[in-house]
Amino acid sequence: MANYFSIFLVLLTVGSGLIWLIDSLMFAPKRRQRMAVASGAGVATTTLEQDAQLPWLVDTAQQIFPVIAFVMVLRSFLYEPFQIPSGSMMPTLLVGDFILVEKFTYGLKDPVMRKKFVDIGEPERGDVVVFKFPPEPQLDYIKRVVGLPGDTVIYRNKQLQIKPACDSTENCPPLQKVELKFETRGEAYQQFAPLEKYTEQLGDVSHQIYRTQGRASSSRYYSQPGTQADEWIVPEGHYFVLGDNRDNSEDGRYWGFVPEENLVGKAVAIWISFEFDRVPSSWVPSWIPTGVRFERVGGIQ
Repeated sequence: MANYFSIFLVLLTVGSGLIWLIDSLMFAPKRRQRMAVASGAGVATTTLEQDAQLPWLVDTAQQIFPVIAFVMVLRSFLYEPFQIPSGSMMPTLLVGDFILVEKFTYGLKDPVMRKKFVDIGEPERGDVVVFKFPPEPQLDYIKRVVGLPGDTVIYRNKQLQIKPACDSTENCPPLQKVELKFETRGEAYQQFAPLEKYTEQLGDVSHQIYRTQGRASSSRYYSQPGTQADEWIVPEGHYFVLGDNRDNSEDGRYWGFVPEENLVGKAVAIWISFEFDRVPSSWVPSWIPTGVRFERVGGIQ
């Protein structure tokens, strides 16, 4: 759906711009010439005003083109708003958060074919990214980058371990557990079970995650040939992502890797956050916000 809207926006911008351009080059000079001749011949003012009026299509194109062009450039190359629909990134992002995604961080792409034409940067470990869901590219997903191209990633007994990519066998860093610090238990619940909050140090990024008690099952994990059930080696040009709500996230553990061309951008800020009634009543539908969480407005760790 998002890609369809991008195509519609591009077509509307190009179409309105062409109508304005063609009229300016071909028809507007003829109108001015007719007005000059008619004015010299003493034609009535009313007739001159009628001849000077722009056709409806041209007038509409001139009015909407600057606005549509600005929206297209802003949305395609600079920033795009997204709404968080699920709790897979709790506690970093909550349902009802509206975020801004920086589109140019990982390079400029054309809005239709999504081919990169200017290379600016690459995702870093710990970035929160929006991407096209590989099994269903029409869907936008948001997760945290934990594995870069060439990395070995293990998620075993709810403990993340990473071995960074290395070009040679000498002086290569060993497989290391990602540092975790226990914070609280029970500030949030999932299926009536209390969630445990930890602070996780992922590269230079310190952020918080949720876990539940109990053993983690790897039976549904994505199986990569040549590795164990809970181990993945990130291919070149791909990234491995996880949700911060580790036991309630359909992420790379279950479907694999995110190709570089699927990246949409980096989540950089929460611009507004709405609270919704968790138990909708007959007179307050679930889609109507019941409050604004001003304390959440700002940056994303």
